[in-house]
Amino acid sequence: MDDGAEGYMSAHVRRDGSPVCRRGNLCGSLPADQFFATDKYSINTAGQKRLREFFRDAGARGYIITGHTDSRASDAYNMRLSQNRANAVARVARSAGANVVEVRGYGERDPRVPNTSAANMAQNRRVEIICVQ
Repeated sequence: MDDGAEGYMSAHVRRDGSPVCRRGNLCGSLPADQFFATDKYSINTAGQKRLREFFRDAGARGYIITGHTDSRASDAYNMRLSQNRANAVARVARSAGANVVEVRGYGERDPRVPNTSAANMAQNRRVEIICVQ
């Protein structure tokens, strides 16, 4: 129900009493193209600096970091790339003293918009940071 982040979701119920879980507070969404070269998951020095500043200023008790891709490569490749990119952001977060609760890679499985154009695919290539308050 809560995608493995038990205790970090807000439980709600529908009118019929069936439970619904909402995601935590999305406090950051980073366009992957600005932090990572194509097919890479290392973050350049300037990107690391920006991320450290973000984690120092955000002030959350913990963070869930999720990686996402567009749909151009195979599912297995996209899952691996999204997880590696999320792990790279988590390493920077931990180096800034942030409490990283969980790191997830969704590949192309949770697009923000349909992968029907280059502009849309760029929006789907992202790393999201969910703040746990």
